[in-house]
Amino acid sequence: MNKNSNISCKNGKRNSEEKSFASNHEPSAVPDISTEPQEEEPGINEEQMNQIKELSAVTPAKGNHVLHCLTVVGQIEGHYILPSQNKTTKYEHVIPQLVAIEEDPEIEGLIIILNTVGGDVEAGLAIAELISGMKKPTVSLVLGGGHSIGVPLAVSAKRSFIAPSATMTIHPVRMSGLVLGVPQTLSYFDRMQDRITRFVTANSHISEETFKSLMMNTGELTTDVGSVIDGEKAVSVGLIDELGSLSSAIDYLYSMIEGKIDYRRK
Repeated sequence: MNKNSNISCKNGKRNSEEKSFASNHEPSAVPDISTEPQEEEPGINEEQMNQIKELSAVTPAKGNHVLHCLTVVGQIEGHYILPSQNKTTKYEHVIPQLVAIEEDPEIEGLIIILNTVGGDVEAGLAIAELISGMKKPTVSLVLGGGHSIGVPLAVSAKRSFIAPSATMTIHPVRMSGLVLGVPQTLSYFDRMQDRITRFVTANSHISEETFKSLMMNTGELTTDVGSVIDGEKAVSVGLIDELGSLSSAIDYLYSMIEGKIDYRRK
């Protein structure tokens, strides 16, 4: 009897010790982790900021449609690297972007913002040809200036806009550095100017005669041949489609994406 009670007491003591140990070592409450997706912070995210820093481009995806914004600023750099103090648009950066935009099913349209002094003729024409050959809806907007080879870039989109305060300089092809004074050089210049003229007149509503007269004007520029036209004049001669701002360009781009406007014919 005493033996059994002794065993029982021991078992009871052991059970109470186990309960005490368990109560003192209970796992802390697990914090409630929500599995619902977190909303993104408003504004530009890190990936978009890197796009802007590296390529002067961004793909905002929070609007009604996914657009890619490509900026053409400063001087268009061609086969030769320009001095480091120059702001440049590098054609080796722009060309792969255009191919990627055309092939990316998520990107629905392209807006090109121009504020450029011009630059390398062949690089500018190469970019302009790629834009004009895209199947996706494209619009361009000239802000500040769209000078020299910036003119073909402005008209390469399926719809072109220009701010009232912006200007465009139209002048003959110029070349820096060593130039041989032989008839072949003049012939080369003529053929290059013809390439530019054909492209501009084919992608805008300006006539060849009007464009050439603006290009060869001798009474406007003090040290050069050519013309500087403002936004209203650019529209009146048929070079640019219409006066407008950023909202005008985006609204038109949305209309093309939504099928309200037939953009397949310039």
